Amino acid sequence: MNIPAQCKATAVGSFPHSEVEDALQIIKENIPQIPVWPQLPIYPEEGMTRQYNEGMPGLITKGDRVFFDTSNSSFDSELMKFYEDYFQALEMEDMPLEHPFGISPTYGRGFHALLRLLAESDYTPVAIKGQITGPITLATSLTDQNGKWAYYDNRLREVVIKTLALKVKWQIHQLRKFMTPVIIFIDEPSLAAYGSSAFLGISEDDVKNDLTEIIEQIHSEGAIAGIHCCENTDWGLLISTDIDILNFDAYGFFDRLVLYANLLQDFIKRGKVLAWGLIPTSDAEIISKENPNSLIKRWKGYIQELARFGLEPEILIKQSLLTPSCGTGSLTPGLSEQVMKLLREVSEILQNKYFAV
Repeated sequence: MNIPAQCKATAVGSFPHSEVEDALQIIKENIPQIPVWPQLPIYPEEGMTRQYNEGMPGLITKGDRVFFDTSNSSFDSELMKFYEDYFQALEMEDMPLEHPFGISPTYGRGFHALLRLLAESDYTPVAIKGQITGPITLATSLTDQNGKWAYYDNRLREVVIKTLALKVKWQIHQLRKFMTPVIIFIDEPSLAAYGSSAFLGISEDDVKNDLTEIIEQIHSEGAIAGIHCCENTDWGLLISTDIDILNFDAYGFFDRLVLYANLLQDFIKRGKVLAWGLIPTSDAEIISKENPNSLIKRWKGYIQELARFGLEPEILIKQSLLTPSCGTGSLTPGLSEQVMKLLREVSEILQNKYFAV
C-alpha cells in the first residue's frame, strides 16, 4: 500500500475551538496535504469516551456518567438487535451518511464540516485522515452499572470492538468519495498504562487481537491504518501488529522508542511509516521555547540515532510523517494554532530540503 509520507504533516485530531469553522481554517492553513476532521472536546459528546458510542446497546447517560446497564430487562433484546444491525452493516458496500453506526453531526461536527468543505471546493488533498478511539482505551473507560470495566465483560467488550469497526467502515465510505487515500488512526492513550497493575488480566494476545480486528476492517476497506499512543507503551507490541503507520510522541519519548530499534528496522523495511509527534503539546512554556530550526535539529538527531542501529536515513526520512506529539484539544486556541504553525513550518522546510521537484 502506497503511503504518502515524505515528511508531510497531519494532526492527531482534537482541537480546543468551540467553532468548527475556526478549527477547519487552522487545518486548511497548516496541514492541507493530509487534513484531519477536527474533534472538539469542548462539547461533551465529542469527548474520547463518548464520540463513538452511538449504536451501542444498553448504554445509559446520567449526568456526566456514561455506562452500560446490563441489568435492564431490555438489554438482551437490545444486544440481539445490535448484532442483527451489525451483520447487516458489515455486508454493505456503501454505508450511507445517515446510518445507526455512523457519527451524527451532534457527535462529530468536524467530520461533517470536513465533508462539506471537500464537497464544495476543488480542494484535493494528498490523503484524508480520520480517527477513532481505540478498543482498549474505550473498553477500559466505559463501565457497566456496577463500575466494572466493559473490557472485563466479554459481551460488552465485543460490542465496543464491533461498534468501532463499523465506525471505521462508515468513515472510510464517506471519505473515499473524494478519490484520495484514506488514513484512519486508532487512538490508544490508555496503552500508556499497559503492563501496570491497572491492566491486570489483559494479555498481550488480548490487546493484539482487539487491535487486529480494527486494523483488518480498515484494510478491508482499502484504507491505511495507523496507531497513535501518547507517552510510553510496549512499542514492540504495536509494531508487531499489521499497522501501516506508528504515531508516537517523539518530542517526549523517543528515548523509549529507540529501545525497539531492531523491530523498527524490519518495520521500515516492510514499507511502513513513522509519524513523528515532533511538535510539543504538553504546556505553554515548552511550546514557546521551540522554533522550526530547534525542532529540525532535534529530529535529525533522532534520525542519526536510529542510523546507528542500521536504519538507513534516506529511507527513514522518506517514510516519515510529522504530527504534534498529541492532540491540541487541552490547549488554548492560541497555543493550538502556534503548534499547528510550527508543524507546517517544519514540514515545509523538510519537504523542500529532501523532496523538492
